[in-house]
Amino acid sequence: MSLSDLRKKSSSNFEKLTKQLNSLNSNNSGKDPTEDLFWKPDVDKVGNGYAVIRFLPPQNEDIPFVRIYDHGFQGPGGWYIEKSLTTIGKQDPVGELNSKLWNSGDQETARKQKRRLSYYSNIYIVKDPAHPSNEGKVFLFKYGKKIFDKINDLINPQFEDEKPINPFDLWEGATFRLKIRMVEGYRNYDKSEFEAAAPLSEDDDMLERVYKQTHSLQQFLDPKNFKSYEDLEKKLNKTLGRNSTSASAPSRNALDTIEDELPETAPTPKKEAKPEVESVPWKTDDEDDDFDFLKRLAEED
Repeated sequence: MSLSDLRKKSSSNFEKLTKQLNSLNSNNSGKDPTEDLFWKPDVDKVGNGYAVIRFLPPQNEDIPFVRIYDHGFQGPGGWYIEKSLTTIGKQDPVGELNSKLWNSGDQETARKQKRRLSYYSNIYIVKDPAHPSNEGKVFLFKYGKKIFDKINDLINPQFEDEKPINPFDLWEGATFRLKIRMVEGYRNYDKSEFEAAAPLSEDDDMLERVYKQTHSLQQFLDPKNFKSYEDLEKKLNKTLGRNSTSASAPSRNALDTIEDELPETAPTPKKEAKPEVESVPWKTDDEDDDFDFLKRLAEED
């Protein structure tokens, strides 16, 4: 490249450099680069919320959802809020510790540190009363077992007079009315329901625009997006205020069995007993709220 060519491109090169530096600074800020891609329903002052969404199929991927396991708990050394390596079929230090605690009889601690399950899917916002500007846009949606069970019931109906419906289908799927209530102090999704099967739109051009906006889900299962076993172990030791781990790890199958036996939520408190703030994460109605709650608490410390 000649000096004259370099001079002509100096402006565009500066723009490219600025963009690259901004990107690097953003990545080093500690913020998850995918965070802004997620939609979260808002609730009013009494804890009720409403929205209408449509689950979408991802581009070039067969499964319209991914399952993500994470852990979130506080110890003497601070908070442990990390994705579990069991998500990608690997051993995880918290899972190993919980199996030992469970076998030793300390089931209460194991419950508090148990892994929680969330699902990620693409959605189209049909109606968002709290934020109308979101309507007509595509986002990622993180949800828990309660909502996933409703999806599963639609795909695998229990009665012979009910026709199976794929809620992720653009033409033969079903719109989902998300209804959030506060029940005994916790979010509840039982009133949420699917409408009758119908196309998202009769306009194929509109459907194509929506489809092209969907995000990859498999990116969240890329091993590079998970911390190594060694790094998680160091974080766990720091959280628990200990210097080293002990004993050998149980087998992978044993870990799955033990952790899956742990209840999804802690025993429901008596109605007259008002739960402590610290105990809220373990008694919420759905797991997808737990991680965000813990994250906010950790950031306030």
